[in-house]
Amino acid sequence: MINVPKGTKDVLPNESYKWQYVESVARETAKLFHINEIRTPVFEHTELFQRGVGETTDVVTKEMYTFKDKGDRSITLKPEGTAGVVRSFIENGMGSGVLPAKMYYIIPAFRYERPQAGRLREFHQFGVEIFGAKDAQTDAEAILVADTLLKKLGIRVKLYINSIGCPTCRANYNRALKEFFAPNLDKLCYDCKTRYEKNPLRLLDCKEEECKKINAVAPSMLDYLCEDCAKHFADVKECLTQAGIAYEINNRIVRGLDYYTRTVFEFVSTDIGAQGTVCGGGRYDGLIQSLGGAPTPAVGFAAGIERLLMVMQQTGARLPEPETPTVYLAGMDTECRKKAFGLAAALRSAGVKTEIDHMERSIKAQFKYADKIGAKYVAVLGGNELAEGAVSVKNMLNGESEKVAFDDLVTYFL
Repeated sequence: MINVPKGTKDVLPNESYKWQYVESVARETAKLFHINEIRTPVFEHTELFQRGVGETTDVVTKEMYTFKDKGDRSITLKPEGTAGVVRSFIENGMGSGVLPAKMYYIIPAFRYERPQAGRLREFHQFGVEIFGAKDAQTDAEAILVADTLLKKLGIRVKLYINSIGCPTCRANYNRALKEFFAPNLDKLCYDCKTRYEKNPLRLLDCKEEECKKINAVAPSMLDYLCEDCAKHFADVKECLTQAGIAYEINNRIVRGLDYYTRTVFEFVSTDIGAQGTVCGGGRYDGLIQSLGGAPTPAVGFAAGIERLLMVMQQTGARLPEPETPTVYLAGMDTECRKKAFGLAAALRSAGVKTEIDHMERSIKAQFKYADKIGAKYVAVLGGNELAEGAVSVKNMLNGESEKVAFDDLVTYFL
């Protein structure tokens, strides 16, 4: 037997309706903010992620699924959604169109890491990107989109925000970090020793316990913000207050990808253990230019669908009931089943959810099956019904039955 690859998971028919629900709520939320869908390829040229996500990130150095295609080109399964959307924004000349350009995606993404609760090697994301607007209100709107989605899903979270500044003030902060960490360099993990040289900001994102203890007393980026970045962050906070969104400042949030600037944020649940972030994002004003486009401000976020579902199930958030047929057409013999097939086609064309027998079951077995799949009505066709041009319809909730002519069946169930 061939099993599913490690770190991946089948979504079975008795679970997929929950995914469809979350995705539909995400799409409805996007519509409220006039955000349209974009669909990009599952794989991209590896260079896109090396330049966009950042060569010092764990995603690029450890986690990407990269391979050579038959043309000897290096191809990578997308580990996140933003870089591909930015590539499309540049390639399709969207920067010369109507701005801001607001778009969302629902994608599979791939990272080679240790599978754990809510974290798989193939996972799925709902993400939003807004291009062309530099004001703090746009940062707050991205946060508001995420907040609206989580509230619609009934997920209880805390919002944490931070600013990691612009390249100018971050350079000063990086020097301060290097001065702070220098005496503790021998205590850092192997990865952090590399980060110390290449990207000191990444030190604050380490999950190793010893490194986290040192990080806890490291200097705060907020003390190094330039005047413009400090004002931008103050404006973001004011906009969030105006929108009634509660937040806490966490000066250790840097996010795991290199392209972020200024505002970064995370929505965190305490209901799924240590890996509590269900949604995160921020501003990334330099990414489009670094990938060959014109300088364009941008902000966005992504939420893991697996994690959203996990939190919903663990906290008892409302999930819809699985779809069930309105009517089950039961035929007593071959001729009756043929007629049932035709009647089912007419009902389905009219929008009535209908099921029929495909297993040549007895009428008793068909009733049991109809009950098992939650059919609200069972319409029986036997020899007498066939001769009369009618079916015997039984209401499965109250047990009442009545005869309905073939020609009236669609009207009866509408």
